[in-house]
Order: sequence, then C-alpha cells, then structure tokens
Amino acid sequence: MNKAAHPLEQILEETLAGSRRALEAFDFRLQAEEIGMARSVGEGIATVQGLPNVRADELVRFAGGALGLAFNLDPDEIGVILLDDSEDILVGSRVRAVGRVVDTTVGEALLGRIVDPLGRPLDRRGRLRREEKRPVERPAPPIMDRLPVKVPLQTGIKVVDALIPIGRGQRELILGDRQTGKTAIALDTIINQRDTGVICIYCSIGQKSSDVARFVADLDAHEATAHTIIMVAGGEDPPGLQYIAPYAATSMGEYFMHRGRDVLVVFDDLTKHARAYRELSLLLRRPPAREAYPGDIFYIHSRLLERATHLTEEKGGGSLTALPIVETQEQNISAYIPTNLISITDGQIYLSPMLHQKGILPAISVGKSVSRVGGKTQLPAYREVSGDLRLAYSQFEELESFARFSTRIDEETEKKLVRGRRVRAVLQQPQYQPVPVPEQIAVLLAVTEGLLDPFDLSQIPEVSRTIRRLMQDQLAGIADSIAAGELLADDDRQAMVEAITSAIEPQKEGPSNGVA
Repeated sequence: MNKAAHPLEQILEETLAGSRRALEAFDFRLQAEEIGMARSVGEGIATVQGLPNVRADELVRFAGGALGLAFNLDPDEIGVILLDDSEDILVGSRVRAVGRVVDTTVGEALLGRIVDPLGRPLDRRGRLRREEKRPVERPAPPIMDRLPVKVPLQTGIKVVDALIPIGRGQRELILGDRQTGKTAIALDTIINQRDTGVICIYCSIGQKSSDVARFVADLDAHEATAHTIIMVAGGEDPPGLQYIAPYAATSMGEYFMHRGRDVLVVFDDLTKHARAYRELSLLLRRPPAREAYPGDIFYIHSRLLERATHLTEEKGGGSLTALPIVETQEQNISAYIPTNLISITDGQIYLSPMLHQKGILPAISVGKSVSRVGGKTQLPAYREVSGDLRLAYSQFEELESFARFSTRIDEETEKKLVRGRRVRAVLQQPQYQPVPVPEQIAVLLAVTEGLLDPFDLSQIPEVSRTIRRLMQDQLAGIADSIAAGELLADDDRQAMVEAITSAIEPQKEGPSNGVA
C-alpha cells in the first residue's frame, strides 16, 4: 500500500515542473542592443555618442527615464532635444533608442482633460481610460483627398461671422499686439461650439500658468469643457515640449477628423513656438538666418498648417480648422513671423490696439482683416443682408478719419457717418456672449435697412437685445429657416422689417444728430 505523498514533496514537484516549463520557453538567443552615452547636457538639449542606427525624430530614453527627440544626426554625435527636465541627466549616463518616433496619445478619452504634448495628464484626474498612440509628425493629406471648404464654422461673433467668415477646414490667422483680445476671440469660438458637435483643441504654447488656469476656468464656467481638449506646454516647460506641442495637437485632431468629425484647433501662440524652435536651433549649432531664426522656420509652420483641411468622404469626410495666433509688436504685421503665417493661411483677423483703447470690442480691424475662403461658406441669409456691409463699413472708417479735419459736412456725408456709427455699435459685443445666427441676421438687417438710424448710440445695445428677443419669441419659424441655410425670401424679409419696426418703436427718443 503506497503512502500518500508528503505535502512538501508535492509543492517541490510542482515548483520544479514550473521551472522546467519556464526554461523551455525562455529564448536563450543573444539580442543586440545599441547603447549610447550622453556626451554633454545643456538647457533643453543634449549631445549623445553612439546609437548609429537611430532615426530622425526617434525617441531616446536617458538612464533617469527622461525622454528626448533625436534631431541632429551627425556622423560623430546626435543632437537631442530634451522633452523632460535635464536636471537628472548626467554626462556619461546611458542612452537607449526607444524604437519609435515621437508620438502622443489620441482618442475620446482626452475630451475634457488637460494633457501635455506627449499625452500625459496634468489635471490630477488619473490615467486615461484608453490609450492609442499616433506620431506627432504626419504628412499633410494630398490634394486629391481634399474637398472645398463649404460648411461655415460659426464663431458667434457678429463681426467675424458677417464680415470675415470662417469655414470648416480653413486656416484663419488671428494676429495683433499683446492684450488686444486674440485669445478672447478663440475662447468665444470654442464656447460657441457647445451644441454643434465640433471637437475643440486648445494648444497653449509658452503661456503663463495663471493665464492657462484662467482660460480653463472660463471654459468650465460656460460649460465648454466636455467637448474640448486642453494641451499645455507652459513657459516653464522645456523648449522641446513647446516645439512639438502644435504637431501633437494636430495629431489629436486628425484622429477625430479621419472618423468623420469636425475639429477646431487653436494654436496660442505660434510666435512663442517660433522662438522656442530658434532657441533649440541655436543651441544645436544650426546656421542662423534672418533675425537668428533657422532657415526652415517657414517650413515648420507650413507643414503644420497644411494638415488642416476638409477630407473627402472616402477618407472619412471630417474637417480640421486651424486658428493660429501670432503676436505683433507695435502693429507691425509685416514682421518676419507674421508675414510668413499670413502667406500660409487662408486669411487673417487683425486686432487693433487703437480700437481696443477706444473700447470698441472685439477690437477687430475690418479693413485689415480678410477671409479668402469663408465667403463661399456663408449662409445665404448673410450674403443677402450684409453683402455690401464690409465695403460700406471700410469706407465709413476712412470717411470718419477725414471728417475730423472738416468743420462743415454735407448732408449725404452726415447720413453715411450716422449709419456707419450704428453699424459699428451693432458689431460690438461683450465677451462670453456668442450670438446665434438668426439673431445676428435680424440685427444686421435692422441696421442695413436704416431702422436704427433714429436711435442714439447709447440706445443701440438695448435695441439690439429687443430685436434678438423678437427673433426668439415671434419669428421662430423664420429663425429656423435661416439656421437651416435657406434663402431669406422677400416675404420673410418684409415680415422681419415690419416686426422689428413695431418692436423698437416705443424705444425711440427722437432723431439723433449722429455725433455721439
């Protein structure tokens, strides 16, 4: 009769069996691995010896875990752009190639989150639920994969939607001196996309942490966070992160674009991006050109903005609209970086410090702003109501400047000045208050038909609110047809004029002299 096996012997046999299986499955073949050595470490860059087979834009990892981007591939050494702080990187430490080009996290899990250009969360809300990676550098879609820009991207800002319209898939530059309201234009545009299905990505480059925190707080206050991805490469971050930030934001947007979604990407701002690239290039001993910028400064922005487009249905049918922001100095729009970006984009919105000082907000200079594509995307009602408004407003601004030098003004000139001042008052708009399309059309119709001429300028805001309430309450049917993109029929136009006239009649206080 066999005795039962001792428990210890049974455990020993199971352990030995598991070890045998592990040894049989283990691959004893030698694997070659390239290991480099950090030759020098500077502020934002490092030079590495070794790694003869590393690729351009490939990620490398230093001994402490810090990441870098292989940038200069010289025969004797590699110039690496650091994507993490250099404090823990020592000269002589080991460097390994990761085996993939620099990439970022993409996907639905990013919506409502604050991340860095590598897709790492910054909002202390834990790891992302699902992670998918895409290279930050991707080729722009070829011509045959693109469709014309035909669908409007409504900003909710009257002066933009009526006079400088933007289409989905367009690249519209926002430029002006500091503190003139460039970011405010982008913020209002993002807020206006709450119920449109447009995914928004705000890419902050080199901004102060307090400014980014204020922007995020504004988004939260207006319930615009759920459809927005906020990418932050702050001024305290390494210049390498600031350099790859706009490309990473575009890759995040392309994920949605290829799935048939419409995306809006705001780059705030590309002036700091160009300066970060200039800093890295000079540290890596690349030859400087005009204003010490490297010779490929135009190319780094053109290859970025060319990725904004409207795709064909076979390629997904989505669109990516780019709103790059650039800062000018002393209203000099002919400086190096602004002129580069003006030539790359499909138009520009220029914010004038003179208008800002006068309290005319948003401080958009209609004469210096242009949209080279958006006019084809405007809803038909805009073209019928404000078709000649842009030209008339530009002529008014010129006439007003000359009228200051004249003591006597003829009656015809006086009428143009009165109408122009009412148009300017109508186009003014507080921040955080985007105006729906039908209400914009109603107010513009009132001012172009001369219904607001009898009112004093101080009354225009209240009269405009009365007209907007009228569209919501009594003219809802016409409002729905306007929003649906239908033509404004003559009967509807006449009905709007009569209803507006009746609604604002009690607010009249007698004719104004137009000097206010």
